[in-house]
Amino acid sequence: MSQQTVHLDDLESLVGTPIGPTEWHDMDQRMVDGFADVTGDHQWIHTDPERAARGPFGSTIAHGFFTLSLAPVLSWELLTVEGVSMAVNYGLNKVRFPAPVPVGTAVRGTMTLVELTEVQGGLQSVSELTVERDGGTKPVCVAELVTRYYR
Repeated sequence: MSQQTVHLDDLESLVGTPIGPTEWHDMDQRMVDGFADVTGDHQWIHTDPERAARGPFGSTIAHGFFTLSLAPVLSWELLTVEGVSMAVNYGLNKVRFPAPVPVGTAVRGTMTLVELTEVQGGLQSVSELTVERDGGTKPVCVAELVTRYYR
């Protein structure tokens, strides 16, 4: 794992520098079923292993939004910003799910800070988070995360 720790005043030094990867995170059926329960998304490709085995992916797959929901833990594993009173997820600019995450595989993330601007009381960053799966050839999620760091 490659984590960066930087003070808010020095965050600009990381613009354009890839950070990572994180540790691997297992994606098991229990977690996928739990996400389905929380969101109400019980589509068979996620929750019915027997039917999904005969489907287009050959097994159940994690929800794209479940993969995206790992953004906070992956981001925290990659970057610690010191000298802030709080940090908030401000939003997302773009999100894509180029490949599925078969249940039983693991994912990890890398991140690149692509933009940093001043906002009242702090700084706003835009970071590209790329999530890959073990054994995959394409990313499973690419998202632009917008974070605000307040002094």
